[in-house]
Order: sequence, then C-alpha cells, then structure tokens
Amino acid sequence: MSRNFESPGRRPANCCGRFAPSPTGRLHFGSLVAAVGSYLDARASGGNWLLRIEDIDRQRTAPGAADAIQRTLAGLAFEWDGEVLYQSRRLDAYRAALSQLRENGDIYPCACSRREIAARAPAAGVDGAPVYPGTCRSGLPHGRDPRSWRMLAPAEEIVFHDRVQGTQRQDVAAAVGDFVLLRADGQFAYQLAVVVDDAAQGVNSVVRGADLLDSTPRQIWLAQRLRLSVPAYAHLPLASNAAGEKLSKQTRARAIAASSGSPLLAAALEFLGHVVPADLRHAPLSEFWRWAIANWSITFVPARRSATSGSPPAAVAADADEHP
Repeated sequence: MSRNFESPGRRPANCCGRFAPSPTGRLHFGSLVAAVGSYLDARASGGNWLLRIEDIDRQRTAPGAADAIQRTLAGLAFEWDGEVLYQSRRLDAYRAALSQLRENGDIYPCACSRREIAARAPAAGVDGAPVYPGTCRSGLPHGRDPRSWRMLAPAEEIVFHDRVQGTQRQDVAAAVGDFVLLRADGQFAYQLAVVVDDAAQGVNSVVRGADLLDSTPRQIWLAQRLRLSVPAYAHLPLASNAAGEKLSKQTRARAIAASSGSPLLAAALEFLGHVVPADLRHAPLSEFWRWAIANWSITFVPARRSATSGSPPAAVAADADEHP
C-alpha cells in the first residue's frame, strides 16, 4: 500500500526557509551550495530565511565551529531573520515530542546492540546501515534493559514530490526498518530534532543537500504522527570531489574564505545550474545578491544527486587546515 503525502510540490507563497549546518568544522564548498540554494529560494519569494545550528550530536561538534560558520556567512553578506537556533538548547522540546509518540504507541524500547542488529538484519538499508529486524517490536527480551527507543516504521510506501528530484517513493519498513529516535548514549536522533525544529520555527520550505533525500520519508512519517505540517522539499545535488565522494570534513574538503566574495558565490550558483554574467563575478556582494535573487529559479537546478564541484576560483581559505 502507498500513501501520497501532500508535501507541497511548489514553494509556499509565504515561504520560510532555513540553513541548518552541523558544526563539525568550517563551511566548505558543498555546504555553501546548500546555503546559497536555500537562501535564494526563500528570498526570491520575499520570504524569511533562518539559521539553525544542528549541534545535537555533541561528539561530532567541533569547538568554535558554530561561530566560524556564522562569521563566514556574514562575511559573504548572507542575512538571516531572527536569532540563531541551537539544537543543544532544545532538549526539552525533543523530550516532549518523544513523550507524545510514546503515549500514542508509536515508539518502543529496544535492547539490541549494533552487533546483534547486524547479525540478524535482513539486508543493508538505504543509508548503508543494517535494516532493523524488529527484534524488540513485540517487547524486550527477558532480562534485557532498553538501550534506545525506536519509531514504528509505516507498513506502507511513502510517496512525495521533491521540487528538484521529482516524485520519490520509499517503503520505510523495508529501506530502514523501525528507526531510532533516542540513542543508546542518551542523545536524541537527528530525525526527531529536525522535524520538531522545522515545525517550531514555522519552516514550510526545506532546501538542502540530496544526502538527506532518503531521510525525508522518515521525517514525513514523524511529522504526520506528531500532527505537524509537512514542508515542501527540494534536494540539491551534492558537490563531490574527483573521486565521486561528497565534500565533507571526512573527505578533507577545504574550508571556504569569506574574503573570496562574489567569485565564490558565483561558483556555487553556477553549480546549481545558473549562468552568472561575467560582470557579476567580481561585483560587490550587495549587487551580486540583488541579481541572484531576481534571477533565481529552482527549475534550473539539475535533477541529480551529485556532481563534481571542480575547483571554484579563490574558494579556499589559507588557514583551512587549522581548527576553527
């Protein structure tokens, strides 16, 4: 059985978008592409653009990275609305959502270790992790204590329209299985936090990298069970290196420098399928943004999951290998 979720197939009239980086290091070209795409899509409609620091995973958070990200964005003349939201300050909201799901019977405690799941998993999941085999769905094994809390996966296919990638379908039970919302280390999972925060901030248009496309059905399902509205989604191609790897801290992506200015922004916009006039490539930032907002169209963005980024001109910070 399939369920078609009416995630809007177009940008809402009163658009509220956001950029939500994880502070694991400085911004690189791949994260800049997501920032530029989300910013222009919101501003082109006259909408709001919010900045959220997704620092819920304390083990991956690098000291000083959140401030460095904000300095870089400000140096490139991004302007966000309202105060910056930090997930690390939102734990009470995530607890409340988890309690609601528990009362509804949507979640259950799980005693399984990673090794046990891997030994019994029917297959590898869409995100590379083993599909949860449902061991604890009917109750904890005798004598075992809960390690985590899992969300019951829907027994139906989730179908939604992505504004860049087109119609998407996923059987969450087969692709992921019942998924974790509260981890064994006591930290809330990204899937729960992002759904709760988007709703709390009034975000109705999510423009982000295609690495999160396969997570979207889980987030739609969570929003439905929490009785929250589902935003419109647009997943941009990921910038990858010559080896086809996503630009990230793990693949040693070089940090960007705000001093690179318009040439760097032009490279990001051209990666998203837009042709930037030669006289705009070295224009003052205010002039570049005026042109970019007036000429943005998400229909120009290639409908693919990734593309090689090449070497954007003047895109690398001289001190990129230093800690933030």
